[in-house]
Amino acid sequence: MERVLLLLKCLGKREREAGGEYGAATGRPRRVGPFDIVASRYGVRVQGATMLALTKLDVMSYMDKIPVVTAYNIDGKITEEFPMGTDLDKATPVIEYVDGWKCDIGKCRKESELPREAYNYIKYLEEKVGSPIKYVSVGPERDDYLTMGEL
Repeated sequence: MERVLLLLKCLGKREREAGGEYGAATGRPRRVGPFDIVASRYGVRVQGATMLALTKLDVMSYMDKIPVVTAYNIDGKITEEFPMGTDLDKATPVIEYVDGWKCDIGKCRKESELPREAYNYIKYLEEKVGSPIKYVSVGPERDDYLTMGEL
């Protein structure tokens, strides 16, 4: 049986607007930030996910460089493990940047149609999280996605 963990992509106010990240009932803005590899790897492990769905990739299409949380700094020590207890309160993200693609990907329906940088970003996340990404959403509509591996 497939177990899919959804990975949301958003970074800040501009991305919140583009991605429509507001509470459905309250309309309150949701917190958004860089993709967190450490938290995602932990989520895959504890949920037993066998593959991932990456959402809102299109929201980052304007960016030159895309931030990614690769570790945490806790009291001067760098860790790639998800912090627990009071360590979580003290943790600050360690951010790396990957190349953006600077073009609209909303019409892509096959991985071969993605810009090289978007494809490389997806593969980078897969490698770092340790789980394949099967589905990638590239727009707000139900049919705005592609299935990786279907060239």
